[in-house]
Amino acid sequence: MRSAAVVIPKGFWLLVLALLFYPAVIFSAETVTDEETGLIVAPGFEQVKKTCTVCHSAMLITQNKADRDGWLEMIRWMQSKQGLQELEPDVENRILDYLSSNYGPTEASRRPPLDVTFPE
Repeated sequence: MRSAAVVIPKGFWLLVLALLFYPAVIFSAETVTDEETGLIVAPGFEQVKKTCTVCHSAMLITQNKADRDGWLEMIRWMQSKQGLQELEPDVENRILDYLSSNYGPTEASRRPPLDVTFPE
């Protein structure tokens, strides 16, 4: 009886190695947060901590999600209603980059609307 030859396609072992190490790559990139504020430590973090937490808790940042335009709208509101000073353009851009990258909208940012019927 003749045995059939097993043909291993090119790149098979590379694929096996990639699948073995893929979870390690994904789960090794843990998010580091600042112990004092709870903010994500990433480029722009120090500027946000220095500028924003002078007036309010970092929780005001961490509990919100917005894209760059949404964060800019919040900054403009704070400037017009809360006395936030005008920010230098490079400072404002660093803050917006940080906020939109680390506290941007996600699929789970908002719950779906409730279907509520109020009694009359």
